[in-house]
Amino acid sequence: MKYLFYPLLLLNFIRYPAAQAQSARTALEAQHFIKLGNTLRMVDRPQQAIDLLLRALPGVQSKDPYMEAVAYENLGYAYNDQENSQTALTYFYKAHKLYKQLNYGASEAAMRQLIGEVSGKELYAGIDVGASGVKLAIFRTRYENGFYSKDVKVKPNAPNVTLVSGTAQSFQAGQEVMKAYLDSIRRYKVAADHIYVAFSSGVNEALGKTPAKKKKLYELFSSLITNGMPGSDSLVIDSTLTAAREAELFMIGSIPQRLWTSASCIDIGSGNTKGGYYDSGRRFHSVSLPFGTKTLASLIDNNKSLSIDAYKEAAKRSIKMIADSAVNVEFNTASPGLHQRKTVALGGGIAWAMASYLHPERAGTTAVSLTLADAERFARLALTDYQALIHPDLSEINEPAVRKKAEADLNNVQNQFNEKQLIAGALLIESVFRAYANTSIPKRFVFIRDSDISWVTGRFLEILNQNYAQAIASDAR
Repeated sequence: MKYLFYPLLLLNFIRYPAAQAQSARTALEAQHFIKLGNTLRMVDRPQQAIDLLLRALPGVQSKDPYMEAVAYENLGYAYNDQENSQTALTYFYKAHKLYKQLNYGASEAAMRQLIGEVSGKELYAGIDVGASGVKLAIFRTRYENGFYSKDVKVKPNAPNVTLVSGTAQSFQAGQEVMKAYLDSIRRYKVAADHIYVAFSSGVNEALGKTPAKKKKLYELFSSLITNGMPGSDSLVIDSTLTAAREAELFMIGSIPQRLWTSASCIDIGSGNTKGGYYDSGRRFHSVSLPFGTKTLASLIDNNKSLSIDAYKEAAKRSIKMIADSAVNVEFNTASPGLHQRKTVALGGGIAWAMASYLHPERAGTTAVSLTLADAERFARLALTDYQALIHPDLSEINEPAVRKKAEADLNNVQNQFNEKQLIAGALLIESVFRAYANTSIPKRFVFIRDSDISWVTGRFLEILNQNYAQAIASDAR
């Protein structure tokens, strides 16, 4: 009988006309209205929730600032559910002000983040100084279909600039790209503490062998930031990223925290391959292999002299050796936790190429499901029918926006990888899929779109989570 009481009580409030309803007469009645209003919102009754919360306010205004703040916060949620963001923001600001006055750090921080998300002003910018070019993304983040997606405002196609060569020409080209990116960040008025600039692990590994060249690149880019971003004294290029750290940030930025213990990640970059997983104690176990799509292609044909047929045979031999001596060893012995996790988040250029070529109809999808059969087909076509692979049929894509995105992706992939690099990458990703599939636990492979900026997203999410945890700890004291 007790299970019937609460739904009947809800129905009573829902049927009761708002015009005839009385405001809360006591603080206890106001608390009851606030709790019930939030419940109504949770069962998709935002207007009834608003009516009840407004009735609650007279009972707590200027009497109980904490419950007044809670009422404002819940009103903000309800109006946001109705997509009335302006009114929602009005109440969120009121809640934020009271939480700040009460010195409730965690609630204040949560409201501040929420205000930024709803107002659309919480922009972030990341510059990835990578092995094969400098990349920029200006974006917001949102949670969508179980993954963090990026609402990207600016993400220009990165020109190929081989910074790891260490030549003066490549450094000069990199500076020109960097100048243009800093201009974009200024135009969008991204705050300095919302900007993250980092040398990728591939750059750190390659130029780490020639410290003088790495120091020169750091000084050139730091000077551009100092001169081009007034008030950015606190903005320092992170030149410490390792493959393990990059993989962890990719995981944080791509996969929601509730899935961490059931997922792993693999990012096959141009210069290296990295990934890993979190254990039940929230400790990250990293996987790192010292080759990526482009470094592997260079290893196979160091002098760039092999014919395409000779290259294909050399590529197959090289991949078999790497799979037997490194990939399978890492997956089967060094990192057994990879096999125990069902979801595999995929990142990197070659995963993007596979998704773009094999599933152009999913160009508008944030998380693209892939299979071992896809990886095998990708490798087979790269070896036997390259032209068919790079010119997939788009005639079945009826949505104009999706078709336009698919065409752009295909053009960008072809600018990113030549035939030899694509073959190397396709064979490498096939070997990774096979290593993952060598288990009784079925795997769900998911390519995360815009995964090349997931480490930036991850860095900011990590900071937000740390700040929130510190605020909670402070409140507890």
